[in-house]
Amino acid sequence: MHPSTSPTLATLFASPPRGPNFWLVVILAVATGALYAPVLVRLSQDWWSDPDYGHGMLVPIFSGYLIWRGIRSYGSLPWRPARLGLFVIFAALGLLAAGLFGAELFLSRVSFLVLVAGIVLALAGRPLLSAIRFPLLYLLFMIPLPRIIYNQITFPLQLLTSRLAADCLRLAGIAVLREGNLVFVPHYSLEVAQACSGIRSLMSLVALAVAYGYFAETRVWVRIALAAFMVPVAIFCNGLRVFGAGFLGNSFGPELAEGFFHAFSGWLIFLSAAFVMFAMHGAFATAMKKSRSRNNG
Repeated sequence: MHPSTSPTLATLFASPPRGPNFWLVVILAVATGALYAPVLVRLSQDWWSDPDYGHGMLVPIFSGYLIWRGIRSYGSLPWRPARLGLFVIFAALGLLAAGLFGAELFLSRVSFLVLVAGIVLALAGRPLLSAIRFPLLYLLFMIPLPRIIYNQITFPLQLLTSRLAADCLRLAGIAVLREGNLVFVPHYSLEVAQACSGIRSLMSLVALAVAYGYFAETRVWVRIALAAFMVPVAIFCNGLRVFGAGFLGNSFGPELAEGFFHAFSGWLIFLSAAFVMFAMHGAFATAMKKSRSRNNG
């Protein structure tokens, strides 16, 4: 666990951290905000309108909290402004221009993070950039994937989910026919669309696993394992969700499968997958402790 170093407002303003000129930072912040206002407004609108990225609004809050809790320690870092930061800033502006002229939202949004990294590098140097590296990289979870990559991910997920659901329906004794992402049972048929592919729960669960691993684990490889483990868990749980819809639709009619169950099952899948992640980490930690005790004994 990481020790908390969260400051209070009183102590923060009584002895502010060392660093660049305050007004220079304010001017750069205002200029960056004005330059990226259209990009950030459009991004926030996507969080509200795109269910696949509803978790995006929580990501900057989490990253901001991480920076806030470590702000007192930043003052003890050596401040070494690097000229390399200027090149990073120019690269970020180039990405912004390419994104705007090419109508590529992903590039213009990523350029904002690159610009922040360049400003930190130019004003404070590598030590501070290294200190805020995780919260800065975590902000990538708030940016929707490019449509071409999104489609490349969702289509295989649609096929995998429909196949898993069809296999579960057969195990339940129900005759089923699957054609691509279409699943037919005697009294019901359903289509595993992009929204039902599991990408929504996959993105939010991976973001949750990364955040949880940062707080609960110090070993990097365990953090990576927790995040990677969420991929098959999310796929399996989503397959069970589609199976449940097919089973209910075949047994009780489409009203039950497409009504309350459809909305509630999404939350149920997320909570179930999160519970599996916590249980896996707990079991792994217990096994490691037992292994160390046997080796010490």
